[in-house]
Amino acid sequence: MIDAKEADGLFREYRRTGDIALRNRLVENYIYVAEILAKKFAGRGVEYDDLLQVASEGLISGVERFDPDMGVQFTTFITPTVTGIIKNYFRDYSRAVRPPRKVYSLASKIRAESNEYYKNHGVKPTVKQLTEKLGVTEEQVIEALEYRSPVSLDAKVGSDDGEGHLYDVIPDTNDKFESFEDREALRTEIKKLDPTEQQVVALRFMQGKSQAEAGRILGVSQMFVSRAERKIVEKLRESLL
Repeated sequence: MIDAKEADGLFREYRRTGDIALRNRLVENYIYVAEILAKKFAGRGVEYDDLLQVASEGLISGVERFDPDMGVQFTTFITPTVTGIIKNYFRDYSRAVRPPRKVYSLASKIRAESNEYYKNHGVKPTVKQLTEKLGVTEEQVIEALEYRSPVSLDAKVGSDDGEGHLYDVIPDTNDKFESFEDREALRTEIKKLDPTEQQVVALRFMQGKSQAEAGRILGVSQMFVSRAERKIVEKLRESLL
């Protein structure tokens, strides 16, 4: 194993030279991270070897993009990155298979309840109202809504923040900062964000928290976090690109 100081030097040398041998040495040193994360998601309908391949590809990409001047350890940077890639793989994979019976059943109940609510009130129920009526969590409702076909991401849903769209509450696990190549400029612009926005960045992109987890820590809804993410990315895009 390479210690942190030696790894820092190798990363800096790799960024300077682009030497593939250095990249491969770093990948070999941190392959245990890919193995741990692949094992974490194994047993959920996808073979471990397939997950390890996905995680390894994410690790290689992370090594190529990592900037030691970001001020974080590589393991802190790569863990949420690879986790997001694996989750995206599961999301893509799920589109090709029939949803689990319990999710399919819940989607049918949601459809029936939504239709009945609309007939009585003239509007669609909010996610919170559906959770209370059906005795499930907001995450379960959102998951079931994703499986319903056809479903438009422009479909209206509601929360404590008021009415919004379905894309406001479906977590986006893509690396939204991937397109920002100038990391020093990115850090400078992040410091200009208001305190709440900086907390969202730290929780979501540095600590790898889910939108729901970040919302609970901040005392806000998942929809608030999702909207804040989009607002933050647009701010940074305008400033940097």
